[in-house]
Amino acid sequence: MGAYTRIDSLTMPIHRTSLRRVTHLLLFALAACATASHVSTTTSTSPSGAFASGHYRNLFAEAGHSPSEVRQKLDAAFAQLFHGDSATQTVFYWTGSNANGRLAYLSDINNHDVRSEGMSYGMMIAVQMDKKAEFDALWNWARTYMYHADPAHPAYRFFSWSMKVDGTPNSESPAPDGEEYWVMSLYFASARWGDGQGIYAYRAMADSLSSAMIHRGVITGPWKSRPQRVATEGNEFNVEHHMVRFTPDMRRPDHTDPSYHLPAFYELWARWAPAEDRAFWREATRTSRDFFQRTTNPVTALAPEYANFDGTPVSANFNPRSSTFGPDAWRTAANWSVDWSWWAADPRERVLSDRIQSFFDRAGIATYGNRYSLDGATELETTHATALVATNAVASLAATDTPRARRFVDALWNAEIPSGQFRYYDGMWYMMGLLHCAGEYRIWTPQSAR
Repeated sequence: MGAYTRIDSLTMPIHRTSLRRVTHLLLFALAACATASHVSTTTSTSPSGAFASGHYRNLFAEAGHSPSEVRQKLDAAFAQLFHGDSATQTVFYWTGSNANGRLAYLSDINNHDVRSEGMSYGMMIAVQMDKKAEFDALWNWARTYMYHADPAHPAYRFFSWSMKVDGTPNSESPAPDGEEYWVMSLYFASARWGDGQGIYAYRAMADSLSSAMIHRGVITGPWKSRPQRVATEGNEFNVEHHMVRFTPDMRRPDHTDPSYHLPAFYELWARWAPAEDRAFWREATRTSRDFFQRTTNPVTALAPEYANFDGTPVSANFNPRSSTFGPDAWRTAANWSVDWSWWAADPRERVLSDRIQSFFDRAGIATYGNRYSLDGATELETTHATALVATNAVASLAATDTPRARRFVDALWNAEIPSGQFRYYDGMWYMMGLLHCAGEYRIWTPQSAR
């Protein structure tokens, strides 16, 4: 998601500006004193991180829930979001077959499309839940309808970010967060299930896509569906800055999206990706950890939806509110918190989790809105979104205030499985939030890397 003229996955029409009292801001300002000193963030394997220890915290068990209760919660969420009522519950749809097997897509119900973000999220959820049939069917649909195999196409070796459910494109350009999640889910599939043939040679597919994200050259050419539309697109990472781009469209100003930064993944690619790319991924890991410190507000830890490579907010002409904390940015806290959970390499991430949970706790843990100015002084949308409840719960993996962190975990546990119009984005993050908080969103290491 997060490309071009997309509509936010959650269309929340209510806009309310409420200026906080000075005393309210002063309470948050106290957190600024906790700013961590700069520490080395070179790639490392800490004995306290899950990669080294093999231990994944189960925040639900820590809150008193039994293993059977946690398992039932995960299974019920997957059953409803992937195989529930087609009109009101599921976002996953079987749709025939081809020479590679069954096909399925995962739809953004509110926007009536299929997104690279959602397809790759669906595959990550499937590999974590050990659902190979769903994983393969989503991958088959993505490769059949979204992938660009024509060397003359500007998105060659990448995927269209938005499609109609019949497989025709809304856009033929890529959004890099989809490719990032595809790469990671494919490496995990290779480890969990072994490699097959063709498109199911998971590791080879991951290697090829991760390489293209760095090295693919600039191509100018027309879209297949609209020949009058000529695009110029390059690689998905800015190699000078070692950062993921918001879009590889060379005709737009070059910037990033803080929620696309996934150092927990890059650490693995620095070990598993093609050998010639591993130094790049090591530097990307370090860069993203430092970037979180620059792009987040020093008191609230709220990040903008889009940012320059120096971390300053970007207000895009097609999304004027991209300089504020909104649906894309919700994910940023989950990204740094999972990085801490897996690697325990950068203690500054713990400070960020404490800051953002302090902000939302004071804003009202059961009532906070879903879009804010970065300083938290202005609430721009009032809907209390389940996806944000989920990412705030994931932040508990890195938080140090245990009683407060548990309140955010409890809020996710008590949330209903999303249904209805906005069940796509809410549902995907509800499901991934459950997996993270249950200690079931795990690193699956390919045989050759063990």
